[in-house]
Order: sequence, then structure tokens, then C-alpha cells
Amino acid sequence: MSIARRSAIVSLVAVASLLVGGCKSSESAPEQGAAPVTVRATDVTGGQTEGVSLRFSGIVRAAQRATLTFQVSGTLRERAVELGQTVKTDDLLARVYNPALEPARDSAAARLDELRTQYDQAKREWERSRQLHERGVVSEQGLEQLASRRDSLKASMATAEASLAEATRLLRESELRAPFDGRVEALLVERDEFVASGQPVMRLSSPEGREVEVRVPAYMLNHVSLSQLLPVWSVQDRNRAPVTGSIVEIAQPGGVRGELHPVLVSLPADTLEPGEPVEVGITPRETVATTVPLLSVMKSNGGASVFRISDGVARRVPVTVQRIIGERVVVDASDLSAGDQVVFAGMTRISDGDSVEVR
Repeated sequence: MSIARRSAIVSLVAVASLLVGGCKSSESAPEQGAAPVTVRATDVTGGQTEGVSLRFSGIVRAAQRATLTFQVSGTLRERAVELGQTVKTDDLLARVYNPALEPARDSAAARLDELRTQYDQAKREWERSRQLHERGVVSEQGLEQLASRRDSLKASMATAEASLAEATRLLRESELRAPFDGRVEALLVERDEFVASGQPVMRLSSPEGREVEVRVPAYMLNHVSLSQLLPVWSVQDRNRAPVTGSIVEIAQPGGVRGELHPVLVSLPADTLEPGEPVEVGITPRETVATTVPLLSVMKSNGGASVFRISDGVARRVPVTVQRIIGERVVVDASDLSAGDQVVFAGMTRISDGDSVEVR
């Protein structure tokens, strides 16, 4: 047999083999309307937000309150109010006696009167000398001296007026008056006691508005916000329905480990009394991790994925594996939700878009 004929026979055999292979591939391809593939599936868990309410204790207090002090020292000679008494704005509450205050005021007033008299006289002398200067009787130098004395007395008079105003203010500060309508909450000094400047004398609270301050650990600051509504329960009456408070102030987190941080809650008027112990409920909201069975996660060059079943059809959904907990995997997948069904057995027999039947 010639070499050319032998080559032709080999070529024919190769073509025949290709045709046979093509026929097998065609025969092995899935037919349209094929029976669903039986698989096993389970639900995706997590993804929802959950929280457990925590209660923090506090004492109700008036929203508007003030600790009153004198700006001058002295002996408490008069106290015009008693504990629990209601007062109106500008009512006299107390008065201290300082023997130096009235003499200082009187001395400043007398000094001002003296300087005012001298100034008026110096001004008249200058005016008269000016007229004589125009007629050549008084020299320019003499007129300037009178003007300098007049201006000096005017400056001294201004200083004396300021001294009198300060002495009058200090004398007025010896009286303690109510800055707003309210109730005397505490008396901190007794009659005839010496009171230093700035020393607390009494506390006043307004009947308008209530608030409570609670202290929470640092991690709770991530779960509260201004104007957030919180339930507030009375400790003295457990059967009483909670009132609703609103957060009005949140402390900035500090650098001390384990430090508690104040959160101020405003309360509705006429609901809880000042001094009443309460509990404020704060619920930290946490998102439960999305998990799928470890057996459901497939890995390929394109990354991890799972088959999600929707309307009897398996669809490949890419996932990002975060960590493995026992027989489940925590995943990050925007296309997966709690309650979705994912295949965990039979994945090798299905492809994306195949019809499946869950067993």
C-alpha cells in the first residue's frame, strides 16, 4: 500500500471519530422539559434586626432648676422663704449683711457729688476765662491750664460714677431674688450663718417640665440619638403604664475604660414627680448575621456561591464568606434574605437555571 493511500485512510478514520463524538454530545445534552432534579434544601437564617430592652435607673427632677448663691459675702440676716414654698419671679428670698457695703456705696456717692461740684466750677471758670481771653485779658497758657483742669475733673467724675455703680450693684447683690417662678427645693444655709461669695444658699426648681438623667455604658451610645423616644417606668408603681420620654442630650464618649455616660431624657409635664425613682428602657438594635449551611457553599474560580431555589428553579447566587460557625457559614450576600431556600445536597447534579424538586 502506498504512503499516500495510507494517509487518506487515517484522515477518514479521524473524521468519523469526530462525528461520533459530536453525536454523543448531542445525545447527552438535557432535553427541553426534562424532569426536575431532586435536591435537598434548607432556609437561610438571620438578616433581621433584633434587640432586648435594657433598663437604666434614674431620679426625676425639674427641667428648670437653679442653685442660688450670693455674689458678696456676709451674714445671712434674713430668709424670707421656707422649704417647699412656691415663689414668683423677683420675689425676695434672702438677704445677707455686710458692714462694708453701705458705707462703700455712700462714700462713692459722696465722692461723685464732690467731683461733680468741682467740675461745674471748673467749667464756669474756663467759660469766663475764654471770654476774657478774647479781650486779651487772659493769656493762652492760662486758658489751656483751666481747660486741662476741667477735662481732668470730667474724667475723674466718670471714674467715680463707675465706682458708685459697682458699689450699688454689690449692695443689690446682698439680696437674693427668685430668677423664675418655682418652688424652694432645698435650704442650704441657716439664719445668722456666714455665707461666702458663691456659696450655695438654696435650690429652686420650676414646676414646668420634668427630666431624668441615666448613665449608660459606652457601647450603648451607638444605640441612642437625639429626639429618640424611650419608655419610662415608675419604680414605685410597677402596674402603671410607662410614659414616653425624649432624649434631649447625650454625653460625648470619654477615654476612661468602663466609664458610664449620662443621657438626659425629657419627660411630659404632670406625669412624674421630682424625686421619683424611675427606669428608662433602651433597646440596643443588632442585626443578626445571615447564615447558610456549610454544605451549601460552592467554591470555584469565580468565588463562593450557593444555589437559591425560587419558584422551583435553582439560581446561583454569589456570596462572600465571613466566618464559619460550626456547620453553618456567616455570609454577606445582598441577594439573600432570611427564609430563602438554598440547596445543600444535590448541587453536583444541577446547573444555574435548572428545575428542581425539594425532597
